[in-house]
Amino acid sequence: MQAIILAAGMGKRLKELTQNNTKCMVKVNGVTLIERVLHQLEQLHLSRIVIVVGYERQKLIDYIGTLNIQTPICFIDNPIYDKTNNIYSLALAKEYLIKEDTLLLESDLIFEDSVLHLLLDDPRETLALVDKYESWMDGTCVKIGPDDAIEAFIPGKKFVFEDIPEYYKTVNVYKFSKHFSLTHYVPFLEAYSSALGNNQYYEQVLRVITMLDEPEIKAKKLEGQLWYEIDDIQDLDIASSMFSESEEEKVSSIQSRYGGYWRYPKLIDFCYLVNPYYPPQKLMDEIKANSDTLLTQYPSGMKVNSLLAARNFGVHQEHIIVGNGAAELIKCLMEKLEGKIGFVRPTFEEYPNRYNQADSVIFAPDNADFSYSAEDLKQFIKDREINTFILVNPDNPSGNYIPHRDVIHLVEWCKNEGIDIIVDESFSDFSDEKDNTLITEEIMNQYPNLVVMKSISKSYGVPGVRLGILASSNEKLISEMKKEVSIWNINSFAEFYMQIAEKYKNDYKVSLDKLRKERDYLQEELDKITDFRVIPSQANYVMVELMRGKTAKELTQNMLLKYNLFIKDLSSKISQGEYIRLAVRNREDNNKLIYALKNELGMCSCE
Repeated sequence: MQAIILAAGMGKRLKELTQNNTKCMVKVNGVTLIERVLHQLEQLHLSRIVIVVGYERQKLIDYIGTLNIQTPICFIDNPIYDKTNNIYSLALAKEYLIKEDTLLLESDLIFEDSVLHLLLDDPRETLALVDKYESWMDGTCVKIGPDDAIEAFIPGKKFVFEDIPEYYKTVNVYKFSKHFSLTHYVPFLEAYSSALGNNQYYEQVLRVITMLDEPEIKAKKLEGQLWYEIDDIQDLDIASSMFSESEEEKVSSIQSRYGGYWRYPKLIDFCYLVNPYYPPQKLMDEIKANSDTLLTQYPSGMKVNSLLAARNFGVHQEHIIVGNGAAELIKCLMEKLEGKIGFVRPTFEEYPNRYNQADSVIFAPDNADFSYSAEDLKQFIKDREINTFILVNPDNPSGNYIPHRDVIHLVEWCKNEGIDIIVDESFSDFSDEKDNTLITEEIMNQYPNLVVMKSISKSYGVPGVRLGILASSNEKLISEMKKEVSIWNINSFAEFYMQIAEKYKNDYKVSLDKLRKERDYLQEELDKITDFRVIPSQANYVMVELMRGKTAKELTQNMLLKYNLFIKDLSSKISQGEYIRLAVRNREDNNKLIYALKNELGMCSCE
């Protein structure tokens, strides 16, 4: 068995990183791609490694000479690398292809050691390594039939998005038998190059071969092994987090991304908080049907979008502002506040982090569940000369909830005391108490000291469109905030979502009922786990105290690295004790979480 590595390309999309080096000399966590793969191949005791070089060939050859690789290495020069594609590079190595069985790899890949062993341990002689298509993948795909037969190679220009459920992505790692190369691949390679030229891709030859009655080549599906193809600096960034040298660095890198987790294969996100039962498929189909228009045309300005929000929430246009997520509105609002501000801790950090510590007055519940009532807050506020108090209800991460009637009493008490109050009800729809919103004209007109914040992303499960609202009868505040945010602060997809949202109100109510039931189920199952103390929640998440054994940091790392489950470590929010926060997802995902937690804590016999 030998290996052939195609490494002639320029890697232009990596820009300055490949101005003076070939693509495979780009480093991931301090190790070049070529060094990593050569050491992986070294462990296989191959007869030789053939490397097709081109761009910056001598630098690459000299560098490889410093790596102390014991397997014999042969170099083949592609002198016209800038005028050809990889079909020509592989054609230059065709004499080697027909000498013995071959592992064929491209040089811009990073993968786990087990990827190569998966190919070699399979008794079938000729295999194309594939993985289930994910949205981050680019390039040639295949369709697979019975017995792993490759029914079709799908090049990028033939990609049909409606067929995504049927697609597998080629990993660009192959095992060719000597017989396959001699009788199939090399003859077709020569014919294809002769007919269509050298500015093609070697996968196109495989595409032709799969049309034969007996193509010999089969698909080999990955079984969860990690790999990534590095074409640009974003790929490099993601690969760096996926293949971090230490477990702590890997977890920290993923945590610091704050989203975009669709790029991480098979990761299930129990950290960020959304509604798992909304939006309905019909709503998503309606957005898809209008995506061409939404992508190519400007959204409306603030005036129109405020009108849409006013209609959806039943308030006057002058009393509501739409934000690019609640985060934009929180930043704008906090910059307007003066004097002493009261906060609950622990809570959603975006509020206290936006205000100076010297004028922040902190209420910390003095009980194991971090629970508090409206009366507790009154007693705390009354002698502290607070100008504004901020309440997240239900609170994050505790899930503590103050009933609607009690919140109204607190707002009224604050009004009488000359105190403004900001209530964030981003999670209130999930509570068992229905119809509890403060966003009504009656309530806001009665209490001009009240500002209500709501994240549409969290409640309605659409974080990708980035929507939040702020409502108050304080028209001066609303007017000033509208002047300070961009006139086009939300995009066309977000505007269209608000335009059609009313049609799906019943679906939303159904989703909330499902969420409440699933939260009860999750809490019950978590309660059965030894050394877990579950804190009652009225939100779409549950906070858990770890009583013994692993720390929150250790458990978070293990859940991510061993099970691909991303949970929230609350160490930065709560200094005393060990706490995690778990989002409520659907039954299938929640069961995976429960199983993994039990397994990790020694309550299951197998992984």
